[in-house]
Amino acid sequence: MQNFWDFSVWGSFSILVILLGSLLVANVLKKCIPFLRDSLIPSSVLGGLILLAIASIYKGITGNVMYDTAFFNGNGSATLEIITYHTLALGFIASSLKTSKNKMSKKRTREIFDSGVTTVSTYLLQAILGLVVTIIAGLILSDFFFAGGVLLPFGFGQGTGQAMNYGIKYEALGFIGGKDFGLTIAALGFLCASIGGVIHLNIMKKKGKIKVLSPEEKNKLNTEEIENPNEIPMQESIDKFTIQIAIIAVCYAIAYGVMAGLSALLPNMSSTIFGFNFLLGVLAAVLVKSILKLLKKGNVVKKEYTNNFLLTRASNFFFDIMVVAGIAVIRLDMIEKYWGVLAILGVVGLVSTYIYNRIVAKTLFGEYVEEQFLAMYGMLTGTASTGVILLREVDGDFKTPASDNLVYQSLPAIVFGFPMMLLADLAPYHPYITLIILVAFFAVMNLILFRSKIFKKKNKK
Repeated sequence: MQNFWDFSVWGSFSILVILLGSLLVANVLKKCIPFLRDSLIPSSVLGGLILLAIASIYKGITGNVMYDTAFFNGNGSATLEIITYHTLALGFIASSLKTSKNKMSKKRTREIFDSGVTTVSTYLLQAILGLVVTIIAGLILSDFFFAGGVLLPFGFGQGTGQAMNYGIKYEALGFIGGKDFGLTIAALGFLCASIGGVIHLNIMKKKGKIKVLSPEEKNKLNTEEIENPNEIPMQESIDKFTIQIAIIAVCYAIAYGVMAGLSALLPNMSSTIFGFNFLLGVLAAVLVKSILKLLKKGNVVKKEYTNNFLLTRASNFFFDIMVVAGIAVIRLDMIEKYWGVLAILGVVGLVSTYIYNRIVAKTLFGEYVEEQFLAMYGMLTGTASTGVILLREVDGDFKTPASDNLVYQSLPAIVFGFPMMLLADLAPYHPYITLIILVAFFAVMNLILFRSKIFKKKNKK
């Protein structure tokens, strides 16, 4: 018999309360403190840092992990890790279900493809530089994990979810504090996104190259963004938002079925397979979206069931929870001897991501350089929602294609990025060979990315 007054009933709910409560506190602080209000630091990052500070103080006073107390049913840390793991995939699924309002011309298809290749190339650059840093650190520090730098693209490029997944994998291979190392890199990435983004916006504003929009301009919405006439009603026997969540759940269930099936066939690779939950979730979303489109085309269903506005709200919710949970679960005591390496990785990640994406935006996206740069830089140091935060500073109505590039680049990025994830599994065993392959892979990706410029020059000769 279940006693509803036991901590076992309320533990998981208590975790959700402190996550959501920290978001509210962070939002209030951003409204009240001028420095925070002027910064672009997401409330989710600030909320996570607040919980991290509270948990660290609690650990320092009591010697115990705050989340593993009876109030959180004794396993709050595990619950936070589970939340981080699932919300990564759910956020990607919600983003992938969105439909484009723009016609896919040859030019737009090329720009989306180039955005996806840019994403993978940036991952590779981050991995190369990160691996170089930790190989050097490993030669200086006798007990340092050589492959730790590979966590840089997962922390910066993909956020807390993948940083945690690979950190846990590396812990199993002997990297003490690997999970916390990866999550800390992710937290540094969000800080680089907001601080670097603000500095860039101010510099460009002073040069007169961009116009930073007012809060009113950034936040205005028109009726068509919220509800399209061809869609199902907002409210009938079932709420439209409920339908969006149900479709997301179906996609994730399909992904789980595929992962379970593959794990049954390849039991030794279960850990790797379930580490790709977000990737298979995106593929499931593409499949479901295609089925819905076919049903609409065949007149089986009369109205559109997905709604971009609500799917954006859902993906942002999942990413907010993922970020605050991922930062909150960091154990600072586990990485106290790595602070020097982490600081170097943070600087290397910021500078390399900034310079590389600046070059790409100027070279390939001449019609909307600043919008493309801000969107990609924000995403490749945080998450897609961080990219949107920066983009809205200069393109509040999403008039440029940069926002669509951000969403639809995920498919080509997955195709080209999948081998890099396999290389991350190779790195702990053969770091030098992995580094050589990463450099070669990076060269090939840049050949593909700058193909029009390279072959154009060759033709001129």
